[in-house]
Amino acid sequence: MAITNNRLSKDQYEQNFSDIHPPFETHNAALVEANRCLFCYDAPCTKSCPTGINVPKFIKQITTDNIKGSAHTIFVSNIMGAGCSKVCPVEKLCEGACVYNLMEEEAIPIAKLQRYSTEKAMQNNWQLFQRKPSTGKKVAIVGAGPAGLSCAHVLSREGIDVTIYEKESKGGGLMTYGIAAYKVTPQFCEDEVNYITSIGGIEIKYNQELGKNLPAGRQGISLTDLQKNYDAVYLGIGVGVARQLDIPGEELEGVVDAISFIYDLRAKGYPVVPVGDKVAVIGMGMTAIDAATQAKRLGAKEVTLVYRRTEKEKPCTQVELDIAKLDGCEIIWLAAPKEVRGDNGKVSQLICSIMKLGEPDASGRRSPVDTGETFSLDVDMVIKAAGQVPFEELVNSSQIKNSKGKIVIDNNCATNIKGVFAGGDAVNGGKEVVDAVQAGKDGAKAIMEYLNPQTLPK
Repeated sequence: MAITNNRLSKDQYEQNFSDIHPPFETHNAALVEANRCLFCYDAPCTKSCPTGINVPKFIKQITTDNIKGSAHTIFVSNIMGAGCSKVCPVEKLCEGACVYNLMEEEAIPIAKLQRYSTEKAMQNNWQLFQRKPSTGKKVAIVGAGPAGLSCAHVLSREGIDVTIYEKESKGGGLMTYGIAAYKVTPQFCEDEVNYITSIGGIEIKYNQELGKNLPAGRQGISLTDLQKNYDAVYLGIGVGVARQLDIPGEELEGVVDAISFIYDLRAKGYPVVPVGDKVAVIGMGMTAIDAATQAKRLGAKEVTLVYRRTEKEKPCTQVELDIAKLDGCEIIWLAAPKEVRGDNGKVSQLICSIMKLGEPDASGRRSPVDTGETFSLDVDMVIKAAGQVPFEELVNSSQIKNSKGKIVIDNNCATNIKGVFAGGDAVNGGKEVVDAVQAGKDGAKAIMEYLNPQTLPK
């Protein structure tokens, strides 16, 4: 068994990581599905969207061949509507709320229709928003992820000049670096960032990170300096520190965290990302599924997902789980990692405890309990996907009030520091891309109110 990065040809790689959800091939194909919509009053699909996209309206506009208007309806609520149409867990949001589900009929393919309109807008570079004259106000945003970009676009529309400081060499945050390539390609992410910033008034400064003592090639920026040079600051720094397993052998060669594993493929591409023959993935969230399917599609012979609870408690959606199963990933429920063993400093075995569900607590939730029995898996790679933790050290060093690293804000997105606002994963600890987009909108509104109530849109 060995870890190598030469398992696939270039053609195999491109095939394995091509778009898993192809778009409509023709306008007529989109029309057929759009015309199935019942255009519900007080539509449950709109209610279930964190950004409140008026779903019946944008679908109706497709049926009348008003694709530009359809894209505007989407973007006015969610400027990352194109990306969200690819990565949103729609089965538990808009499509899951579609009334057709109650009729035991197939839901309207809302995401695919949303993708149809928004990609047309991006491909044709339709400028659907006109920036208002500059107000002279300047805002700094830390993080060019969904929250930061959403906040920037709303502010820019209202004539506020925005500078985004981004620690990576590209914008997009989680969309660019943290999601499997078969869902959304790096090129698409770059195109989306460029489309968002094409409104004008938004400058992104790359390789500039909040904090001090940074690696070579990254320039540190301080919150104090941002406060001095800008009228307000928005922190959209997300989360990204992998949660440790805290078990023996975690330091062995071949143990990697899922965030880094996915990041490397997104940042470097073919053929530099190594993968083992027999891979174990710890966790069952979206990141775990992405890591497992990525390993399989990179050429791993066996991939086993290990999760300490039952299938009923899985954090991923059934659609995500089905993708992993179709790719040939095995799943072991009620198993928790206990120890990683190795030979000559390299991973050779994962020892797991067999769990059972204990008695329900006051909320009715049953936590897994160790039975005392164990089993072993022969592996040459272990991928940790047990969640992410906030940048606790970073926010503490900036004197920002937080709860175990999660930034604490009031109802107006304001932190304990005057003129400093925050939102997205940095505040909630990690939700969906669409939630971060809404957080950016909320932050922009709060900043405009803070700077000058007259800057608020009528």
